[in-house]
Amino acid sequence: METGPRSPLKSTVVSDLERNLEQVRERIRSAAARAGRDPGEITLIAVSKVFPAGAIREAYALGLRDFGENYVQEFEGKAPLLRDLEGARFHLIGHLQSNKARRAAELFDSIQSVDTEKLARRLNDAGKPLEVMIEVKLSPEESKSGLDPQAAAPLIAAVRALPNLRLRGLMTMPPWFDDPEDARPYFRRLRELAAHHGVTGLSMGMSGDLEVAIEEGATHVRVGTALFGPRKHD
Repeated sequence: METGPRSPLKSTVVSDLERNLEQVRERIRSAAARAGRDPGEITLIAVSKVFPAGAIREAYALGLRDFGENYVQEFEGKAPLLRDLEGARFHLIGHLQSNKARRAAELFDSIQSVDTEKLARRLNDAGKPLEVMIEVKLSPEESKSGLDPQAAAPLIAAVRALPNLRLRGLMTMPPWFDDPEDARPYFRRLRELAAHHGVTGLSMGMSGDLEVAIEEGATHVRVGTALFGPRKHD
């Protein structure tokens, strides 16, 4: 029974997002159970690129606190509309050019796409304590960014030596596959690389393959489409 007028658009968006969020959380719980893991140790990052600040606010109202953006310039327009969201954390998960490092450090709580020492130093020089992850390129695709795994050791050492940066882990993006199982070797390789270097955080897995990523040790999964729906552009 209706108790008063409501905005149909807002009602539909919240209802869809609420249902999607519960489905994603159930997928995380199920995957964690299969792997004998605590789902509480897995951070769900809601990938909000190309979606407006209003979508982030609705997700926040449903309990989400971690949000992923791909572009400094895009988030620059949203950030002023989100300053009142206490406890919200914003992660840059897209490729970052070193000339945008200072602005990225101002806008974000975490940079997951560090792939050169030059970029790490520029983030450090911004003077703000910042969590970072090192992006590793395990895919042969030209479009993918990241550090060659063979070069991981010197960059890990360099980041650990920078006073304003806190190394939280490694990140990767495998090729897209119809069968999520095909992504497993990439996730496993990142886990093995992290273990070899004494790094604990693993940001890997997205809407289509988060279960496999969790089974392979993901501590952060980056989910956009399964929460917010298909993007109109990328």
